[in-house]
Amino acid sequence: MSSNYRLLVKNARQVVLICNKGEKFLTKLGAQNLCVIENGSVVIGSDGLIQAVGPAEIIAAKYPEASFDKVIDATGMCVLPGLVDAHTHPVWAGDRVHEFAMKLAGATYMDVHRAGGGIHFTVDHTRAAGPSELLVSLCNRLGRMQRAGSTLVECKSGYGLELDTEMKMLEVIEEARRTLPINISSTYCGAHAVPKGKTVEEATQDILTVQLPRLRHKMSAENLRVDNIDVFCERGVFDLNSTRSILQAGKDLGLNINFHGDELHPMNSAQLGAELGALAISHLEEVTDDGIAAMATAKTAAVLLPTTAYILRLPQPRARDMLEAGVIVALGSDFNPNAYCCSMPIVMHLACVNMRMSMPEALAGATINAAYALGRSHTHGSLEVNKHGDLLILRATRWEHLIYQLGGHQELIRYVVIKGNVVFDNDKTMDL
Repeated sequence: MSSNYRLLVKNARQVVLICNKGEKFLTKLGAQNLCVIENGSVVIGSDGLIQAVGPAEIIAAKYPEASFDKVIDATGMCVLPGLVDAHTHPVWAGDRVHEFAMKLAGATYMDVHRAGGGIHFTVDHTRAAGPSELLVSLCNRLGRMQRAGSTLVECKSGYGLELDTEMKMLEVIEEARRTLPINISSTYCGAHAVPKGKTVEEATQDILTVQLPRLRHKMSAENLRVDNIDVFCERGVFDLNSTRSILQAGKDLGLNINFHGDELHPMNSAQLGAELGALAISHLEEVTDDGIAAMATAKTAAVLLPTTAYILRLPQPRARDMLEAGVIVALGSDFNPNAYCCSMPIVMHLACVNMRMSMPEALAGATINAAYALGRSHTHGSLEVNKHGDLLILRATRWEHLIYQLGGHQELIRYVVIKGNVVFDNDKTMDL
């Protein structure tokens, strides 16, 4: 075989495929038994897609005359799929570091919210910020996520709560998608909170009659790409009826339903999501047994956010119960001014320690299952032929070091690759 290819990664101590039979997600036993090749190689074609992955000697024999734009000798290192962050709020202005002290002193999330802080504080600053300011900060944040191993990130709007700012945020996300190598899944989250001075009913009508029609126009006439619709379904925010109306309207636009549910109170959000055919529901700290069963039946992914439960001192999401029930468990960082974490390796570590997930379950949750939660598991989340050539190369003899070493990813990640291009080359990695 003689041809030109973009990248060869050869002789890796381990290549973690995650799965190798075209699975769109892993549940229970599948998530505990990941597919790993010892002494493997990966070939990525000029189109940025994986051409071959397998034992190093087989790959070498199959491509004896091939030329590669770049060759990485991964001897003694591990190759993993790029990580997928299934829930972030990265477009905003005005940090909330002052609120951290309030929370440490005992204030709850809703205490801060009612005092004019929380989402409303960020809304005021984001409305006042120009698109260029928001784009610069978004690109910087996505760069930090990329250096920590994320190659596909879900990005929400939701700090506008009115037409112009919500559209401004979505346009900023679109500009980042067009200009950065990192993959983005864009989410309209206009129902992130009820705007000051409006009732739930008034806010719902504004979304249904003003914001979503404009979004439809921008998607069709201006090629704005939006993938998902999100609502914060919570007591004192959007109730079940409002949530149902907004999510259904978004689904009618062709958006995937992927929303906040059952975080602070049991709202039966999981049952609603299952009924509507939601692709994913996030948080779920207060999900009920019936909700877990409904999600398992509907194949609605649970996007669990261990950083949020940790920072807000909430009950931990019931990951073990969900896994045992057959729910598709994914992970996200919930990066936002309230939970400032850019690192999926730290998220995986917290998922293992606080939510009692195993390391293979956590890695599946941050790869194939997170990709499924974004409708991307046919192109991302595992190292399989014809998927995007997005991968990490670790200076470690076992892939588990990425989770085991809390905060150690900065020294472990040697390369981050997106579509066969090295987007991060870290010469400061250290031997174990």
